[in-house]
Amino acid sequence: MNPIERRALAGLASLYIFRMLGLFMVLPVLSVYGSEYHGSTPALLGLALGAYGLSQALLQIPLGALSDRLGRKPIIYFGLGVFALGSLLAATTDSVYGLIAGRILQGAGAIAAATMALVADLTQDHNRGKAMAVIGASIGLAFVLAVILGPLLAGLGGLPAIFWLTVVLALLGMLLVWKLVPDQAPLQRRVIQRGDIRKLLRSGEIWRLLGGVFFLHLLLTALFVVLPLVLIERLQLPAPQHWKFYAPVMLGAFVIMLPLMRMAERGGWVSGAMRVALLGLTAGAVALLIQLSGLSLVLLLGLFFIAFNLLETLLPAQLTRMVPAHSRGTASGLYASLQFLGAFVGGSLGGLLFAAGGSAAVACMALVVLLLWSLIWWQLRAQSVSPL
Repeated sequence: MNPIERRALAGLASLYIFRMLGLFMVLPVLSVYGSEYHGSTPALLGLALGAYGLSQALLQIPLGALSDRLGRKPIIYFGLGVFALGSLLAATTDSVYGLIAGRILQGAGAIAAATMALVADLTQDHNRGKAMAVIGASIGLAFVLAVILGPLLAGLGGLPAIFWLTVVLALLGMLLVWKLVPDQAPLQRRVIQRGDIRKLLRSGEIWRLLGGVFFLHLLLTALFVVLPLVLIERLQLPAPQHWKFYAPVMLGAFVIMLPLMRMAERGGWVSGAMRVALLGLTAGAVALLIQLSGLSLVLLLGLFFIAFNLLETLLPAQLTRMVPAHSRGTASGLYASLQFLGAFVGGSLGGLLFAAGGSAAVACMALVVLLLWSLIWWQLRAQSVSPL
């Protein structure tokens, strides 16, 4: 990569880490510490866990399209500001309904589409796979750090401590974009045409990728509705010590994922690797369903998180290869919308099922989702580079 590409990638990868830290730190602790809020129930806490995904899903496409027209950076600044306001609201409320409102406002800072498109804008085609791999790895790293730091921070100051830190991270993200990330070339700002949108919507391969990210984040959010309570019951770990589980499992999953991702990219078997990853996700659902504990539980959940990190890296790289530059904001908006809609459905449905039937009900739902996903993806042919 040339110096401009390296500088842009460093700034945007750091932005992803800061922003995703703020979102992910809540996942491993909300179902435990959320019970301290007035009016909380398992169903409402599940809604609070996934609520940010609803506003994200609604706004990613319009903000992604606006980034094609107005430029990526103005949209990113706006989204980070809204994200900070939502974090501030969540940090200062003592009601579960205020918590839900803060999470919805957090999600209204929907910049994933504009940020992903800017990464693609600022890298040459032959370096784009590397760039998306770095972004995917940064998201994976943020996820690892978040699930370790979340229980530690919540143990010190409850959920408000996490939300206050999120406000600071959002403001630091604005500074990073201003200081490190160059503007994209004016040519990239061409207004998307209706024919471009129709072409995106007619592509079966695009929709398979979009369905994949929807299912992936549905499963992740549903898992975190029950996982903190499973760790307390089956591993006898009190909530402030959950980092003792997350640290080795997440770090190990991240380290194992990196060579797998490189082999898939270099060997041209990305589609096959994504299908195989469904088996790793299935392992996590099985661990919950058959009431495993001890080392068996840790190992199967480790397979789940290896698969999650691998798919989180490969899916966006595939998408940006398949769309032209002037449509990346809109395509990334579709991708991010389905991603966060999955988080909303997973949190909401997971909370309802957990209230009705415990962790086994959530596990059964996950297995049904994985079966449906497998049927869709089994027809996905190897098409890692064919553009629209």
